Amino acid sequence: MIGRLTVIGVASVLLSLAGASSAVAQASDAERFWGQWRGPDATGVARFGNPPTEWSETRNIRWKVEIPGRGSASPIVWGDKLFLLTAVPVGEPQPVATADAGQQAPAGRGRGGRRGRRAIPMHRFIVMAIDRETGEIAWERVAREEVPHEGHQQPNGTYASGSAVTDGDHLFAFFGSWGLYAYDMDGNPLWEVDLGTRVMRNAFGEGTTPALHGNTLVVTWDHIGGQSFIVALDKRTGEELWRANRDEIDTWATPLIVEHEGRAQVITPAMDRVYSYDLETGEVVWQSRGTTMNAIPSSVHANGIVYVLSGYRGSNLQAIRLAGASGDIAGTDAIVWQLDRDTPYVPSPLLYDDALYVIKSNDGILSVFDPLTGTPHYQRQRLQGVPNVFASPVGVAGRVYIPGRDGTTLVIRHGDSFEVLASNTLDDGFDASPAIVGDEIYLRGYQYLYAIAEQ
Repeated sequence: MIGRLTVIGVASVLLSLAGASSAVAQASDAERFWGQWRGPDATGVARFGNPPTEWSETRNIRWKVEIPGRGSASPIVWGDKLFLLTAVPVGEPQPVATADAGQQAPAGRGRGGRRGRRAIPMHRFIVMAIDRETGEIAWERVAREEVPHEGHQQPNGTYASGSAVTDGDHLFAFFGSWGLYAYDMDGNPLWEVDLGTRVMRNAFGEGTTPALHGNTLVVTWDHIGGQSFIVALDKRTGEELWRANRDEIDTWATPLIVEHEGRAQVITPAMDRVYSYDLETGEVVWQSRGTTMNAIPSSVHANGIVYVLSGYRGSNLQAIRLAGASGDIAGTDAIVWQLDRDTPYVPSPLLYDDALYVIKSNDGILSVFDPLTGTPHYQRQRLQGVPNVFASPVGVAGRVYIPGRDGTTLVIRHGDSFEVLASNTLDDGFDASPAIVGDEIYLRGYQYLYAIAEQ
């Protein structure tokens, strides 16, 4: 158990597990581990490490374990453990509403959900800690056991689609309508918060991941069944620090927290408006025009520019310069560049040095841009063998890894021209995004969790 190890202790664990170099040993814990959705910098990039380029069911699989239930929550990694969320059906199905029975989307916001009833069994909402060395379960906690109040999109949705997040002392597991839970690294419960019940348009299902910065945990709660809001909590106690109401319908994007001019901002994409909130007070710093409906991809940030994008019933990408951004910035020079085609529906972008990687819709079609100017390095490149993509690409060691729903992960060279390095197929499909730590890459499939390393 890692508990509250010193930096030296954590470095020892990583060195023994991943063969880390001295440069890695000198890096911070957050840089060496994958403690949140989209990695240490929330860009999809691992700055340290060198996982395999090639693998198969019989090559470079360190271990493979079956995960109970169903979830598309991506794995996170800290020290000698990997953490994963899942929802396991138990007992006989019971009839529940399939969508927003008795509710309508606000005027002009799209259709209300399809009404009806569906038989859904009780679910156990489970937090798992898995030993990185062996793949064995280190500990497992049932956060809640309940019959979900509505269904989710079939076959794409799950009841455990948001990822966990950790700072190395606390582990946070958010199951949406089924609660927000804090544990220590040994699985001891610290606190829990019930934010209510979300009702999602067309019963698409929930899947938001919290964002963590310092002592503050931020959650967005956008839906059609009541008041939408964003809330900031003290990570140590679960105490609510501030809450801001939002006039928005369903979103899934993880809030992006960035430091600018000594203040932290929380950027939240949504259909009507993109808002930036002051992390300390909850006051709006700036706002811009909205994305498309169903804001799912998470924003990324580097060099003072935030990239906000979505791609359902339209395409929208805004590159927003934080310097001087204040009030309503739509139509101002705070928008450095923008794009109105080929943006992602589900996959989040990868921001890797001088390249912004963007998947078109959920299709295996890739475009890569200069993030400062929007100039294409290349566009609409079809990814052979990866026709459907829900997972978000990740980058490490001059390579980009793109997992597909059909079980193939394409590995391409990072850069301004397209070059395939490898195509690796496993006996599973992937909606969850990979996690990379040291010389290992972790893939959570529909059925299995894979640890991939040179063997």
